[in-house]
Amino acid sequence: MITPLDIQNKEFKRSIRGYKESEVDEFLDEIIKDYEKIYKENIELKDKILLLNEQIEKYNSMEDTLKETLIVAQSTADELILAAKQKAELIIKEATNESKKLIEEAQNEVKSIRKEYEYLLKEMIIFRTRYKSLIESQLTTLEQFYSDIESKELSINRSKNLEEEYIGEVEDKELEEYNEIEENIRDLGA
Repeated sequence: MITPLDIQNKEFKRSIRGYKESEVDEFLDEIIKDYEKIYKENIELKDKILLLNEQIEKYNSMEDTLKETLIVAQSTADELILAAKQKAELIIKEATNESKKLIEEAQNEVKSIRKEYEYLLKEMIIFRTRYKSLIESQLTTLEQFYSDIESKELSINRSKNLEEEYIGEVEDKELEEYNEIEENIRDLGA
């Protein structure tokens, strides 16, 4: 590329019928100025382009990083959602199993209580029957006892009556014998 300095240092050959040197020099000076200005602008624009390209690369890099971050975040979110769903399913499964276990335990306890109730009911019926039998046998025994007492009392009364009769007879006999002995003693003494 031609620089402004190249234009300035350019020398042309002279010919007999050439252009007017002062006009050419003036025109060249104007071209040099414009070219220098365009050349400087071109350099500045190239520098800006380089700077902008660097920024674009930086932004592209940031964009790639953001994309990767978003992908990782999405992946992490998906993993967290999956883990949360699995944990929720596990919690639901455990809760279901626990509730089934509690229901089964409650049903077993109800069965046990029913069995115990039936056992106690049978025991109560047996106790009532035995107690009733015991009371009836005690009543029978008491009746027998009182009957025996009455019989014994009758017997004693009979015995007393017999004894009194016997004693009365014995006394009468003894009295007679005594009287006889006394009479005999009197007869002997008289």
